[in-house]
Amino acid sequence: MAEKDMPSFVGMTPSKEEELGRVRLAPEVLEVIIGIATNEVKGVAYTRGNFATGVAEKLGRTQYGKGVKTSWSENGLTIDIYCVVQYGFLVREIAYEIQKQVRNTIYNMTSLKTNEINIHITGIETETE
Repeated sequence: MAEKDMPSFVGMTPSKEEELGRVRLAPEVLEVIIGIATNEVKGVAYTRGNFATGVAEKLGRTQYGKGVKTSWSENGLTIDIYCVVQYGFLVREIAYEIQKQVRNTIYNMTSLKTNEINIHITGIETETE
């Protein structure tokens, strides 16, 4: 697995203007935050992972970061989210809500600004009786 190079950022400075140190986020933590934020949007059925995450879930391990890819460039953080939406919802509106929810959650939890949030709708889940 290729190592992802994520920048560190300085936490809040205390009143005496002294630096406490660096805070580094593991890429997996960021992917979990994004996965949870995505699944909170009404109309999202689930995020789509790969074969390995499917096997892990069958073994009982919940994969919150599945279907999420992050990458860093000179321009900042780029996020790709692969998800399935529920039948009866407007895809355009769900994609916009995911972008809004993820951008706000990332900023509120980490103070990181995102460059791009790309939504890939990989399917539509219909109700089965």
